[in-house]
Amino acid sequence: MPKDLVNVIKNHNPFLGRVVRDQNVWGKGFPDVSSLNAHASDAVYEAIEKVSSGDRKVVGITITAERGLGKSHVISRIRHWLQADGTALFVYMSQCSNLNRIKAEFLTTLANSLKQVGSQSVSQWQHLATALINEAFNKNYKPQQLINQFPGILAKNPKVVEVLRDKVLRIKPDVENPDILTAILWTLFPDPAYEVFAIRWLAGHSLPQAKADAMSLVNVDTDDKEAESFNTVRQILNLIGDYKPIVVCFDEMETDHCNEIGYTGRQVTAIFAKDLCDKIKRGVLLTSIYPEHWINEVKRLPNAESVVDRIGEQVIELKYPNSDDVITLVSRWLEDFYQENGLTPPHPLYPFDEHKLRVLGKEKPIVRKVLKWCADNFKITGNGGEDPVETAYNQQISALEFTIQDYMEDKAIIAQALKLGFLSIKGEILENVEILDIVDIKVKAVDRGYLDFKIIGKENGKETKIIVAVLQESGGLFVQATLRRLIEYQKFDCTRGCLVRSKQINKGAARAQQYLSKLLSPELGGEWVLLKAEDIKPLLAVYCVMRGRENDDLSEEKIMDFISKNRIAIDNYIIREILSDPSGQIPENAINEETKNINLEITDISNAVSIATDDIFHVS
Repeated sequence: MPKDLVNVIKNHNPFLGRVVRDQNVWGKGFPDVSSLNAHASDAVYEAIEKVSSGDRKVVGITITAERGLGKSHVISRIRHWLQADGTALFVYMSQCSNLNRIKAEFLTTLANSLKQVGSQSVSQWQHLATALINEAFNKNYKPQQLINQFPGILAKNPKVVEVLRDKVLRIKPDVENPDILTAILWTLFPDPAYEVFAIRWLAGHSLPQAKADAMSLVNVDTDDKEAESFNTVRQILNLIGDYKPIVVCFDEMETDHCNEIGYTGRQVTAIFAKDLCDKIKRGVLLTSIYPEHWINEVKRLPNAESVVDRIGEQVIELKYPNSDDVITLVSRWLEDFYQENGLTPPHPLYPFDEHKLRVLGKEKPIVRKVLKWCADNFKITGNGGEDPVETAYNQQISALEFTIQDYMEDKAIIAQALKLGFLSIKGEILENVEILDIVDIKVKAVDRGYLDFKIIGKENGKETKIIVAVLQESGGLFVQATLRRLIEYQKFDCTRGCLVRSKQINKGAARAQQYLSKLLSPELGGEWVLLKAEDIKPLLAVYCVMRGRENDDLSEEKIMDFISKNRIAIDNYIIREILSDPSGQIPENAINEETKNINLEITDISNAVSIATDDIFHVS
């Protein structure tokens, strides 16, 4: 037996932790056997064709299958097919941290989904921006042509985006907020700073005022963020529908909590998907759900008939693999593994026995059971010492290298990651604080969504109650409202308020600065803990592992043990700073977004295209 082959099998198990996650939907997927559940993906392709040809306006498809049968694999297949084919844009939502704000969270999901690469190696936003310009100017440019030209055009005319917006607005008079067009057009500028802030604005977040002014965008503060978010979603989807269908996918949406009127995550998602069906101009709504949840939750909604009619026009059940499917699946995974390592195995199924795989196939196993069996048996002799929790954690750490900035703007996810960290050290004494409990904060409806959780403990023999608020909005009324609540110690029953934030607070926001000064004063003894990506990343990784533990067949106990054994929480800078004696100081390294001005000049415009205002995109 070749030594290299033995060493690779001993040290690398390709089947460990192989559950489809968000990054596999958007990035490199797992090996796909297109014949597995082809009836499901084919139904989606046919629906897209019907919408593209004008035979249908909207098609609602629900995929039902038990956990691990391959729903997310099918969705990943559809996404990668669309990326190569380019016939539709793709939006993917697999979580909602706050079921009372699903419309606002979907707007963020929509903005982040459209920044993913589509066909022609450019983002889906850039496809849409190009389509808008082509129609407005009666041209037929490729996205990359416009992206290449944009720096030169902008250097010659810093107001070019406004000129373009006004031109597009003439053919899109139904757009209620022209700033949506402005932000979409900014995504064509190849400087990442433009894209980041344009997409942040499109996701419903406020920008630093200097950035908003430089990009001719108006920050919107509203008391009804849900209604405003859905209005923006509707306008964006209508713009897309003028050019291409859109596939909107809700994948499982499993949560362990309900919204304020008692609906589960599946029910909230189903109602929202139904509302989308009513508003979308052209597209396919794809929902994946467990059969019992479809029957016992969605079909028991008060308005179940209208919901099912919209999102369950076709209900497709996934099939269990047979013996031939198991052989095809395993050989496909092994083929990729050996090719990546430059090795030739003795036979395509090595080191497995074909007979054992066929016996497994006779049991009609779920795909996840097949992969787990392979993970457990991928060895020659004596192999198999990898910790599955560590494998899942390392996968999440690797994924966060590319997605961490998205999470940095997600208050709910960061707060949940911090809360998990504190739960893992419950009973410990850290920074002279004995951690007794971590609880949610009881608030009235008007105070909901600002403060995140409370740490109850003892410090030097005295009871301490620390309220934590993650605050990543750049500006606006939300910043002011959060800081005001953070200093209301008596109302929310706390002894200390703690702000977790990466950005400076605008010095021109007088009321917010007043609240901040009071929080950090010796009188209240509050704290501002600086949020940095490198510090929150390990906590985000274990939170993602915990959230997906059922998919990975991991227990909560094993994950908590892994956090403790590897000191992920107890040595974490943010955790320790929240508990430590408050400094009363504003962090020196907080990001000053106001002074990081967007540079509208470029240093090298020697290759810039000569463009007149009345024919902006004339290409020689």
